[in-house]
Amino acid sequence: MAFGGFDGKQQTAPMADINMTPLIDVMLVLLVIFIITAPLFTHAIRLDLPKVASAPARQTPQTITLAIDDAGRLYWNGKPSTLDAVRASLMAAGKSGEPPEIHLRASRATRYDIIAQVMGAAQAAGLERIGFVTEPPAAAASAKP
Repeated sequence: MAFGGFDGKQQTAPMADINMTPLIDVMLVLLVIFIITAPLFTHAIRLDLPKVASAPARQTPQTITLAIDDAGRLYWNGKPSTLDAVRASLMAAGKSGEPPEIHLRASRATRYDIIAQVMGAAQAAGLERIGFVTEPPAAAASAKP
């Protein structure tokens, strides 16, 4: 920023113009640098990467759906069953190579002792993965007529 001139006259206000020449010089130098270096960024290096075989994806276990209604009736995968038949089926499923998951659906009004008997039979059969299937309150309310 210049405060005076060479013409011999005294200026009362300072000159507020920006000298653009150094800025243009810097921009041109950067432009030349980028033009020269841009082809270097696209150069690819050939690599011989090792080939690795991954383990097969884990199979999802078989699922058994046990349902218990308000009256305490049991349903094995949608088919009516008795507690003794469910115990025998759970023992057979527990002896299989890959133990299945049990999805237990119980009505809200089901007595707890029936649920406890089914869970005890599953534990006695060696089945450890039991999931309780419920419905959210909004879905249950909209399902009722």
